[in-house]
Amino acid sequence: MEIPVYTLDSFTNLPFKGNPAAICPLLHELSDDLYYKIAAEMNLSETAFITRINPSDSFTTGSRFRLRWFTPTTEVDLCGHATLASAAVLFQHIKNVNPTLVFETKSGDLSVTQKEEGYIMDFPLNPPTRVDPNDFKDTIKAAVGNLPVQEVLFCYNTKKLLIRLADSCDISALTDLKVDTVALENTERSGRFCAVIITMKGSPDCQPRYDFYSRDFSPWFGVPEDPVTGSNHTILGSYWSEKLGKKKMLAYQCSSRGGELELELRDDGRINIAGQAITILQGTIKL
Repeated sequence: MEIPVYTLDSFTNLPFKGNPAAICPLLHELSDDLYYKIAAEMNLSETAFITRINPSDSFTTGSRFRLRWFTPTTEVDLCGHATLASAAVLFQHIKNVNPTLVFETKSGDLSVTQKEEGYIMDFPLNPPTRVDPNDFKDTIKAAVGNLPVQEVLFCYNTKKLLIRLADSCDISALTDLKVDTVALENTERSGRFCAVIITMKGSPDCQPRYDFYSRDFSPWFGVPEDPVTGSNHTILGSYWSEKLGKKKMLAYQCSSRGGELELELRDDGRINIAGQAITILQGTIKL
């Protein structure tokens, strides 16, 4: 069996920046066991598998596909950067003729539309709820140490904990933060949540002027730090839109690779997440 595979860096226009994802367009479904094995072999934060819904469609002419995402250890319900990369493979490499593609996923239908530079994804909005920091004190301590925390929220839809640093913190407090992800993972073994997002308000003195910054730590999913997490911005976009009184925002995830996301909250309760993607590898998996 030969399976085409592409590796793309999402939310960037530069190689070795953004978040890498492996994308496999498949003519036929594979067993779940094989999906897990391929994802573990690729060893990226996500490997995505695209399959046709209608057997008479081709990857060039079809407009609806099935999409599944796997980390090296588990299947996930929602992934932004690998959705962006999947659309880029179909548009750029397979020359799909449609202006918009729809992916059927565990999080419902997700559409991706080409724009002049990059792609716009139509995602669900996942508002977080404010919670008592004392309920998560060990996790907060492991994540941010002694840095001042402004508030703590939890997204029940995605099981992610959101920690907002105090506005008195400089951006270097977030970029220089060293998190022991093994210790972080050990603070939570009950399955209450699967990721910790650390965020802070953007500085008007920095250029480009980002509305907010974030980092993501997901050791529970086998991803110690995710470089750029599109799905987190369904939470962050909701939170910061309310705090800043803005519908359109520019966000930066400040991992060592880094990536930029354009956000727009829509009147229908969803969010547009836009970004670019660049291909760095094209090959064949031989089984």
